[in-house]
Amino acid sequence: MTRRAQAGSLLGMNTQLSSADLTELRRLDVAHHLPAHSDYKLQAEQGGSRIIVRAEGCTIHDAEGHSMLDGMAGLWCVNVGYGREELARAAYEQMLQLPFYNTFFKTATAPAIRLAAQLASRLGHDLTHIFFSNSGSEANDTAFRLARHYWALRGEPERQIFISRWNAYHGSTVAGASLGGMKAMHAQGKLPIAGIEHVMQPYGFGEGFGEDPAQFAARAAGAIEARILEVGPENVAAFIGEPVQGAGGVIIPPDGYWPRVAAICKKYRVLLIIDEVICGFGRLGRWFGYQHYGIKPDIVSMAKGLSSGYLPISATAVSAPIVAELKRLGGDFVHGYTYSGHPTAAAVALKNLEIIAREKLVERVAQDVGPYLARALATLNGHPIVGEVRALGLIGALEIVARKGTNERFCGKEGTAGPVVRDACIRNGLMVRAIRDSIVMCPPLIITHAEIDQLVDILGRSLTEAHAQLRTLAAAA
Repeated sequence: MTRRAQAGSLLGMNTQLSSADLTELRRLDVAHHLPAHSDYKLQAEQGGSRIIVRAEGCTIHDAEGHSMLDGMAGLWCVNVGYGREELARAAYEQMLQLPFYNTFFKTATAPAIRLAAQLASRLGHDLTHIFFSNSGSEANDTAFRLARHYWALRGEPERQIFISRWNAYHGSTVAGASLGGMKAMHAQGKLPIAGIEHVMQPYGFGEGFGEDPAQFAARAAGAIEARILEVGPENVAAFIGEPVQGAGGVIIPPDGYWPRVAAICKKYRVLLIIDEVICGFGRLGRWFGYQHYGIKPDIVSMAKGLSSGYLPISATAVSAPIVAELKRLGGDFVHGYTYSGHPTAAAVALKNLEIIAREKLVERVAQDVGPYLARALATLNGHPIVGEVRALGLIGALEIVARKGTNERFCGKEGTAGPVVRDACIRNGLMVRAIRDSIVMCPPLIITHAEIDQLVDILGRSLTEAHAQLRTLAAAA
């Protein structure tokens, strides 16, 4: 039996769930499993989670036999699509040779070293060195500690403050959630920790509705400069931001915003940290999102698309001038994880980068499927509850509004309409996410024109279904 046949046989064994098996899995889910970002009371009331059992290409299948077009690429990550035998083989072969070794005690492994070199070549600019972790949260924790360590070594230990944006998402660890601007996350655990400031987000539809985009770009960037001056430039370590705020609702900044931000950071000697956890590896039609905006960061965090989600791995890229100071001044950077530079995860990431390059997926997003998605989504602009359609590369969002031509929300409360539309999409066979009243999507980079047409068709039907339900809710409010 061939390897592919063996894999297919095992897949069949693992996905053919009887009604009794499914019932038992759901019981165990409620009894023992705590899913991420979940309401556990609701999990129990609904009798357990939706259980995904199989996937191929851009399609996922649940244990009840439903198939869904995965408009979220897992969780913003499965860039090369599901079912890539090359990635499974890369993991298998590395596990046979060296399944694990750490990067403590002056050691390293060949896959981690080769992956660092590959990333440096893709990053360009002077981002020459890579520190490996396991998740985007850890990559941003690394950036946080490294920036403070750098300033302390240079004799400026007072540079402790980080500036971020409201509705930014930089992870779920204590440092990551603090760096992020999600107020619901801050409310749990008395966050943010000291030394983190938040300013307005470049969210034109929400915070600059009707404003000239150039003026709004200047105002949003100016908020960063104002906060630097307020706390004292000599106290600021870094500004951190996502090229496009993904979990914040696919917030695409107006033209001119990022060059202004980069200039402000340079003016006050503030490190510029770019969080590429979502935008990296082709999502915006360039290898990294900062390349789309033509800026030069000092530190870059990345994860998700690095392995297309096949194994946990993340990285923090550090510029040559920072590394030169670390080497000149010496001393341990007392930071790291058991699985930093995990050889199997690194081997899979290397093969993933090879696939992206060989199949020209980055160019495909820029020249073909990205523009096609933007045009297809634009056809929904005429729907009575769509207030805005926005897209860049293979990431997009629809704003749901109560009244056309405004940014008013159903029932006068933000977050009422989004879940209703999302649930309709899922019932109709499309996995998308609701962030407040934005329906967001970022399909695998391998998505076809036909699948984009299917995605937009389901969105249109679901909007119409949801509209009727939302009218009823508004009438009862």
